[in-house]
Amino acid sequence: MRVNRVILSAALVVIALVIQVSVLARLQLPGAVPDLVLLTVLGLALVYGHLGGAFVGFGAGLLTDLAPPADHAAGRYALVLCVIGYLAGLAKPDHGRLRTAAGPMLVVVGAAIGSTLLYATVGALVGDTAARHVGLPSLLFTAAVYDLLLAPFTVPLIMAIARRAENDPLGETAGGAGSKSNITAGWFAGGTGLRVGGQRGGLRVKAARNRAARAGRIKGVKRL
Repeated sequence: MRVNRVILSAALVVIALVIQVSVLARLQLPGAVPDLVLLTVLGLALVYGHLGGAFVGFGAGLLTDLAPPADHAAGRYALVLCVIGYLAGLAKPDHGRLRTAAGPMLVVVGAAIGSTLLYATVGALVGDTAARHVGLPSLLFTAAVYDLLLAPFTVPLIMAIARRAENDPLGETAGGAGSKSNITAGWFAGGTGLRVGGQRGGLRVKAARNRAARAGRIKGVKRL
């Protein structure tokens, strides 16, 4: 990943993690907790593609594993979000433009259910049966509902921020000025049949000859 992607992704993930731990986790909602970190990974994966989504998902999951109050083995959620980020990146829209909101909403629902199932599966492999006691069906339902309600306010915003960083307006401005000067040079070259940059001396000579010829014509008229 490029440096600007790493910096932007890290900043967005940290902000999402702070909001999730300090605000969303304290709402005491029934069932699952709205996963703002997951939605951040999805928004970035839909812009960066499957490889970028996998890297972002792994980093975001590892930060979540280490953030207090962590009650599970480190690396568990990193594995989950790495897989989810990779799969979500496969749904990256053509040219980065969304035609409808149905595709991203389906990605959000699939990611909410898939991440919960994968998290519970990995937990069962390491001896964590908390999901079984809480009730896996209710966790799946509430995770999908909460993330789906939160997605319209987060995923489009994250995608817009990521696209703006990818476009690099400063670079576009510089490129636009350069292309404008190139167009101007091409316009003059097309009009005169001369290369503007390489034949300035020739232009001066021709201009002097034209002035001399014009002066000769004027003197001849006066003599008549």
